[in-house]
Formats: sequence, C-alpha cells, structure tokens
Amino acid sequence: MKSLYWRIVLAAKARKSKRLRKQLGPNIRSIITESENGIFAVDPEDLEVGEKLRKGGFGLDEIERLSKYLTGDSKVLIVGSHIGSLAIPLAEKCAGLVAIEANPDTFELLKLNISLNDCSNISVHNIAASDKREQLKFLKSRVNSGGSKRTPKNQNFMYDFDKPEEIEVEAYSLDEHLGVESYDLIVMDIEGSEYFALKGMPKTLVQSKVLVVEFLPHHLRDVAGITVDEFLSAIPDEFTKMTIPSQQKTIEKHSFEAELKTMFAAGKGDDGLIFERD
Repeated sequence: MKSLYWRIVLAAKARKSKRLRKQLGPNIRSIITESENGIFAVDPEDLEVGEKLRKGGFGLDEIERLSKYLTGDSKVLIVGSHIGSLAIPLAEKCAGLVAIEANPDTFELLKLNISLNDCSNISVHNIAASDKREQLKFLKSRVNSGGSKRTPKNQNFMYDFDKPEEIEVEAYSLDEHLGVESYDLIVMDIEGSEYFALKGMPKTLVQSKVLVVEFLPHHLRDVAGITVDEFLSAIPDEFTKMTIPSQQKTIEKHSFEAELKTMFAAGKGDDGLIFERD
C-alpha cells in the first residue's frame, strides 16, 4: 500500500509539472524568486527545491547547522550544488567555495544565481564526481531536478516517473580534477553517487575537517548497488565521530557500522550525515 501511495503522489506531481510548463509556454526557461536563501532563478517545472524557494526558502535549518563549522577564513567544497540554494548562503560565511554540478541545465541556473547574488568567491565546475575519469550515463529529472543522477543500476519508479532524459556527462576523480586541497567543510549530495565520489578523492578527504554526506538506503541499493560496509569503506579512518541530524544523535566510530546497518534495514536515511575528526 505504501508503494502504491507514493506512485500516486509522484504521478500527480508529474502531471502538475507538465501543466505548469504548458501554461508558461516553451520559452520560459526560469522564474526569478526572492527567498531567504537569496535571489534565485528556478526551473518552473521543479516542484522540490524550486517550489520551496518560490514559497520562501529551502534548507534553512541545514544552512544554520553547516554555518557552525565555518569562519571567514574557511574553504568549502560542495559536491552536488544544484542551483546554489546552499552554496550561495554558505559562500557569505567563508573565504572560498568550490561548487560541483553535473546536470548541464542546472549548472546554467547555478551560474546565473551566482551572478544574481553577486558572489565573487565561488568557483564552479560542470562535471560529475566519480572514482575515475569516464563518460557517465545520467538522468535529468524534471519534477525534482535536484534528483538528477547517474543512471541507476536497478529500476525504481521514483527515478523515472517523470520520464527523465538520459544524457552522458563527463565524470572525474576530484583528486585528479581539482588537485588535492584541504577543506574545512565538504558537503556531498549527489543522489547515489556519493560512494564513487568519495573513492575518487581519498587524498582530499584525509586533509579535510568535516564531511557531510547524504545517506539514503534506496540510493545505496538501487543507484550505486553497494552495501553499508562498502559505503563506510570510503570514509577515511580519520573521521571518528558521526552525527545523524534526523535523529539528533552523535556516535563514535566503533558504532558507525551497526547504526547505519540498522537504518538501512529500516529504510531510514538522512540528508546529511556529519563526519568529524576528534
């Protein structure tokens, strides 16, 4: 019954998105909205981040949570920056920010939003993060453009309900593409590609202070095709503390495996597990 419910919800969103596009016509590429995050150009078909920004703001609690790790001298890396709803507010609180975004349509909005908000300390890269240099098959989602992702290993209705276009994007190891840098904060939300990206940046990770990474069981299972053990194998030993914001819980390294396996078995995820050094 739960699966049927979500199919109905997602199908309704797809119809709503299609109606909005029809009403606006094919020439409207974005809508400018003023939000608590800043001034943003958003895709009118996007009923997730785009709609939340149009209604006033997105991820404000997360911005507040992440800001605690920053000073005016901090360096930040965001892997999966989407249209900049986190990157732009965080850039105001640090010395420099590097933004990675794979979806070419979203990347154009990201660049526009950086200009709209007069951000001079953000550098942007239109690539996918992976464990090696490769041509990666990639789905451009319409209803939730932030849900665009590498083509999943297993079919799942929530990934293809809006008939996303499949394209190829350039993917790189971030150690190779960016060079090895030290970051005060790394934020990673790339819809199931987190494991591959982490495997491609071990030298950067061991020099960095805080890693925030999305953990969703269906992404591990259906997109990446990996286990919890494999996911944890990509987290360097230097990170000895993990906070689960959705549970308001912080645990030590010896409990990582048991805790995440319990979450995985229950189908519970978190938008951003926070890994820290002692």
